[in-house]
Amino acid sequence: MAASFPNHIVSSFAVTRSCVAQAPAVRSLGASVSFPRSPSCWFLRRQFPGLSSDRRFPKASLKKGEATLKFLIQAYREAILSGDMESITSIELEIRALEKKRDELAGQVKEMTTEITTGKEKFLRLNADFENFRKRSEKDRLSFTSNIQRDVIESLLPIVDSFERSRQQLKPETEKEKKIDTSYQGIYKQFVEILRSLRVAVVQTVGSQFDPSIHEAVGRVESQKFKEGVVVEEISRGFVLGDRVLRPAKVRVSAGAGTVAANDANPDAEGPTAEAAWPGEDSLPAQ
Repeated sequence: MAASFPNHIVSSFAVTRSCVAQAPAVRSLGASVSFPRSPSCWFLRRQFPGLSSDRRFPKASLKKGEATLKFLIQAYREAILSGDMESITSIELEIRALEKKRDELAGQVKEMTTEITTGKEKFLRLNADFENFRKRSEKDRLSFTSNIQRDVIESLLPIVDSFERSRQQLKPETEKEKKIDTSYQGIYKQFVEILRSLRVAVVQTVGSQFDPSIHEAVGRVESQKFKEGVVVEEISRGFVLGDRVLRPAKVRVSAGAGTVAANDANPDAEGPTAEAAWPGEDSLPAQ
């Protein structure tokens, strides 16, 4: 395969071969490059003093990078000026060998670049997969923790119901009974504060617009006060944990005839899940 050379070198090839057309045939190169004793090769001998007695230039030296393209071009110029056809042919072969080596190295660089690009893409995919796994694990962990918390709190709601029933049934009369009731209500207050710290809230009922996501209708009644669809009576308390319903409130809903709408009945409410007062909270002792 012909090598690609600069234009000035190509021109030199043509001039040289025309001038030395009558020169002896160039002998083939074997395992090493042979430079003649011609004075035109003084530059090569000066640059590469390790030449043997027959001016042979070992390929091992070429592998070490001693015969660079720059030196070969300068030697080629000297050979052209002296009309040394044998040296010209030898240098041409060496330049072609260097170009072949250059192409091989370029191919290796291309392969390494492809491997680096592929490795980078694999790394980015693995990193994305790991990040998705981390987020999914964190989501599962939070969901697991939330489910456990919900189960525990749901198991405590009957205690709230028991406190409310006791408050409605107990009517302390003596001083001793009042002290017991005060202690009893103090315990209940602490219990309520703990539930609030866990983001447990009571569902709004009477005067609120019926919401099937937090209310469970057990009946409809005629109301002279509330408009249709407004909760008129609470049967049992409902509770929410953040945005999750622990237990819907059982209620009766107005069938109409009234004039009071839900917003008019609860002007301070911020929505159907706004927190209502806890059972008996108005009678709890202050700390």
